[in-house]
Amino acid sequence: MSARVPGIILAGGLARRMGGGDKSLLPLGKDTVLSHVIGRLRPQVTEIALNANGDPARFDRYELPVLPDSEPGFPGPLAGVLAGLDWAAARGAEHIVTVAADTPFFPENLVKKLLQAAETQGKPIALAATLDPERGLLRHPTFGLWPVALREDLRAGLRGGLRKIVAWTDQHGAAAAEFSTAPFDPFFNLNTPEDMVQAESLPRTCD
Repeated sequence: MSARVPGIILAGGLARRMGGGDKSLLPLGKDTVLSHVIGRLRPQVTEIALNANGDPARFDRYELPVLPDSEPGFPGPLAGVLAGLDWAAARGAEHIVTVAADTPFFPENLVKKLLQAAETQGKPIALAATLDPERGLLRHPTFGLWPVALREDLRAGLRGGLRKIVAWTDQHGAAAAEFSTAPFDPFFNLNTPEDMVQAESLPRTCD
């Protein structure tokens, strides 16, 4: 499997717990949450696109392609995955990797380990995971490796009412790429103002 894959940042959510608006454009350190996500993803992928709805001009400063959901009604992250797969298919790519726009501390070896997990476990999809001592293996399904070959299957699923990511990935088989939670959970995402305060004390890619 080729290690050269494009990356899609999923920013299509409605951010209700943060009071609406774009969580990714909130300040973190000397820049924005999105700047940190881009800084962490860019060395790992060939190119980046942003999945977001509404006026794309608000992201002009980042100079990235902005891909709206290809299905109406804000059906969730899977619609962003599909938008990324459609964009990648037009560019001749075989896979994409997705990351969440509100999670600026994800691992710097994310893409490498997702590719390795899919290869060694013989699965078409790979999802990031962490081990919780009480709940066991926890998957982080917005952080995944997705094959372009499954995009029409995903489109049909969304049009049939599919919304939950793992409900679709379990149909096809998904490898688990396990990451450590020491010294903190790298998939800590920013949902509330309190999360933003906590994020200021954590190490960042850029500042």
